[in-house]
Amino acid sequence: MSRPIVGITACRIEIDGRVHHAALERYVGAVSAAAGALPLLVPAVGRTVAGDDLLDAVDGLLFTGSPSNVLPRHYDTPPSRPGTRHDPHRDETTLPLVRRCLERGVPLLAVCRGFQEVNVALGGTLYQHVQELPGMLDHRVDPSLDLAGQYAPRHAVRVARGGFLHQLVGREAIEVNSLHSQGIARLAGRLVVEARAPDGLVEAVSIAGAASFALAVQWHPEWNALKDPASRAMFEAFGAAVRERAEWRHGGPAETPLLRSA
Repeated sequence: MSRPIVGITACRIEIDGRVHHAALERYVGAVSAAAGALPLLVPAVGRTVAGDDLLDAVDGLLFTGSPSNVLPRHYDTPPSRPGTRHDPHRDETTLPLVRRCLERGVPLLAVCRGFQEVNVALGGTLYQHVQELPGMLDHRVDPSLDLAGQYAPRHAVRVARGGFLHQLVGREAIEVNSLHSQGIARLAGRLVVEARAPDGLVEAVSIAGAASFALAVQWHPEWNALKDPASRAMFEAFGAAVRERAEWRHGGPAETPLLRSA
């Protein structure tokens, strides 16, 4: 059997007056090298792509990070401040797609904006400016650093003992990078907290009752997916789940394989 296929959500961006659908190379590399799957970019074209036709063609989905934020209207809070970057076409693509993935038991791994999309898609809300809340860390990227510095570990997260993430990484604390200003405010009902930052902010979740791999993290494990043991463990487990689904799609067991995340 050929390699399983993982859809990678793209952002809709304009460069020199022309619209592009793009995802950073690190996501493509992590899916290919660490998960062992064939990467396939999913364009941000709204509900046209977010449905069964796409899920019939892939074995898993990676919801990527992005400089843009989820529009607040999707989680019923006041509008963003002027100058905030948004990608409404991506919102219209990814939010329904999260829900349909879970309905169909498609393996799901979500990173940074993708982590926030999972929470919003399932009924949760977001803080728009975590760093302005009393007692919270400044989780934003330092623009004065080069890329290696921006994606270097910034703080530890406390991993919930006995949880799904703990089973994957085998540790109760891991060092992670931090490049976000938004964060989970109200946790969606189906989400299980897998890790928290030192200030208590939720940094990783799994999805209760998911029929296959379903993990979302606020940091960027794709940056060092082969060399960092925790990042590699996440992508390898995701890869195992998508291979299992691929075997089922191409004539494997009669029932959808289960790899529970909570």
